[in-house]
Amino acid sequence: MTDLYKLVDKLEEEKELSLEEWTRLIEGQSSEISEYVFSKARKAREPFYGHEVYVRGLIEISNICRNDCIYCGIRCSNVKVNRYRLTKEEILSCCRSGWEMGFRTFVMQGGEDPYYTDEVLCDIIAAIREEFPECAITLSVGERSKESYRKLKEAGAERYLLRHETANEEHYRMLHPENLSLAVRKECLFNLRELGYQVGAGFMVGAPYQTARHLAEDMIFLKELNPAMVGIGPFIPHHDTPFADMKAGTLEQTIYLLGLIRLMLPKVLLPATTALGTSDPLGREKGMEAGANVVMPNLSPTEVRKDYLLYDNKICVNEEAAENLRSLKARMEAIGYMVVCDRGDSKNMEN
Repeated sequence: MTDLYKLVDKLEEEKELSLEEWTRLIEGQSSEISEYVFSKARKAREPFYGHEVYVRGLIEISNICRNDCIYCGIRCSNVKVNRYRLTKEEILSCCRSGWEMGFRTFVMQGGEDPYYTDEVLCDIIAAIREEFPECAITLSVGERSKESYRKLKEAGAERYLLRHETANEEHYRMLHPENLSLAVRKECLFNLRELGYQVGAGFMVGAPYQTARHLAEDMIFLKELNPAMVGIGPFIPHHDTPFADMKAGTLEQTIYLLGLIRLMLPKVLLPATTALGTSDPLGREKGMEAGANVVMPNLSPTEVRKDYLLYDNKICVNEEAAENLRSLKARMEAIGYMVVCDRGDSKNMEN
């Protein structure tokens, strides 16, 4: 145990560990070492973000996806999904509602829907930018060519979220169909960074067949990428996928890794994800106490939220956005944090 404390101290000071050290630290997780990590993570966050929590307005634009990722509830082979796609006007309506509530960042997230060509997406982005010139526009619509990413940025997008899911090639193969490649996923992330996006990466915690060494590789990849944001959440199975009976990831391991990421990348943006709140009623609060500083209330029309289910039992699918935001503000204030409604740009932009 003493060795683990020393590894945490080394991470705090040097901001990196070897693969073997990461593996030992991840395998050695306990409530005692976790609390030690969390106290240091809160201290590491303080100079850059204080007790502020940034909000992002999430708009789930489509649950149509050409991919067949084994863990995902909206995989293309799941014929039980009620598919939908938001129109440009519906997306703008979500932004207008969000702007009135104080949101200054809009996140358009969706499956890899072929309908959203560069032309279509650029038109939507430009319309948002024209109507809300001060807002930050974030995209999370999967793998595209570098030229596509360039066009979307020129239209007004500034941030892009693309989870790498796992940095281990063999593990990637266990989670994805043969037509998808970890090499391509990583190339997309580096292309986005090169183009000047604020890039978000991340991975599932407790995914099927995942080992501590896989997670150690994730940490080393994140250090190399040096993203603006890291989104992690526990794996939660979906009943209509081949992983329906697989064991879910734990809140405890997820928040432990959140704390370790904060120590490695002190300036990074770290969301307390919806999956955290799904796995534990106080999951997002516990995420904040572990070093997180972002939450993403849902601005999507309530009638489509039940159809954007990547995993089972997702929270807030029936809650109005204003109600959700009020609830989040009260919950964060109860533990000493303050929700702020501004762009909330990442301070980890040396990349």
